[in-house]
Amino acid sequence: MVVGSSSSALHSQVIRGHFSKRLVGEEQISSIGRGLCVLLGISAEDTQKDAEYMVRKILNLRVFEDENGRAWSHSVMDKELEVLCVSQFTLQCILKGNKPDFHLAMPAELAQPFYNNILEQMKSAYKPELIKDGQFGAYMQVQIQNDGPVTIHLESPTKPTDPKQLSKLEKQQQRKEKTRPKGSSESGREKGALRSKADSNASSGAEGDVSSEREP
Repeated sequence: MVVGSSSSALHSQVIRGHFSKRLVGEEQISSIGRGLCVLLGISAEDTQKDAEYMVRKILNLRVFEDENGRAWSHSVMDKELEVLCVSQFTLQCILKGNKPDFHLAMPAELAQPFYNNILEQMKSAYKPELIKDGQFGAYMQVQIQNDGPVTIHLESPTKPTDPKQLSKLEKQQQRKEKTRPKGSSESGREKGALRSKADSNASSGAEGDVSSEREP
């Protein structure tokens, strides 16, 4: 039995934190103070449009308070806080019984440039010095002090990739075409032709009436 979504989407876990850092072995690769820790799971079907959607949502997600303490009012950009990004293919997990399966994840050789592109988009849309990263593909320890706790799961709009789903959509479209009244398009054309003919027959008199009214 397979448990999980068969549709492809770019996934992210956005964690509001007071402190986050990435360690590879004993070496600290990157860290931030208050801000967002973003775990990104890239699927094999993700496109540039998915990346743009995710960057926009992450940077504009209102998970911070305003100056008066009102919750859910400001984004990370509004507060000028930091963002720590971590590539995490395990977000694309589905379960086969109790065993995790990651075949929906984008292969590493393709995921790395895609992930780097997301980082570049974030830096272009925000302040590049506030976007932090680490070492792609390395075994690491991520320490997060979750503030709240607040964890938001985001997905880009899904696209059907299952052949059964695609076939179902095609059959629905075919049924719609078959249920259209026969000859409706022909009758519509005939009516249009009759209207245009009637308009042309009456055009000389009608135009004459209009022009005569306008003339003094």
